Amino acid sequence: MPGKPEDKDKALQHKVQQLLDQDKDLQGYALKAHVIDGEVQVSGVVDALAEQNRLRETLTKMPGVKRVELGLAVSTDGAIDDNAVTAEVMEELQANPKVNLRHVGAKSVDGTVFLMGRVATPEEEQEAIASASKARGVTRVVSQLKNRPGDGYDEESIEEIFHHQVNNDKEDDVLRIF
Repeated sequence: MPGKPEDKDKALQHKVQQLLDQDKDLQGYALKAHVIDGEVQVSGVVDALAEQNRLRETLTKMPGVKRVELGLAVSTDGAIDDNAVTAEVMEELQANPKVNLRHVGAKSVDGTVFLMGRVATPEEEQEAIASASKARGVTRVVSQLKNRPGDGYDEESIEEIFHHQVNNDKEDDVLRIF
């Protein structure tokens, strides 16, 4: 005879809480888990969007989990401004050998990071997004990356690419008309 739903929820909640308390990347956050009718709810604060994303993916795969609701805030221990977030994102991008920093850059506005520039493949774009989400203070990543292998890819610097994207430079439009 199957156990009561409350017993299953209690057992699942214990399993999730154990995961939160023992995971090397999450244990310092004192996250709290609750389970109601197979829906896992986790509350607390984490430093990076990547931690939140990884937790969602892990919980979704856990047997008995019907739904995951994360009430997590992405925050840091101290005040971190947009320049600091941008600098950390650039460090994460630089640490990833699959991202060409000559053509990819980032700008943070209130925790939302905008990736700009050009990538050679969709995989490079995904690597850039994943890298940016690891930086402290990032609450959201918006990719404005263009997938353009060739087409002057090796010729333009990141500054030139930013100039075109930020200012909607008309020169590109004129060149494409001819």
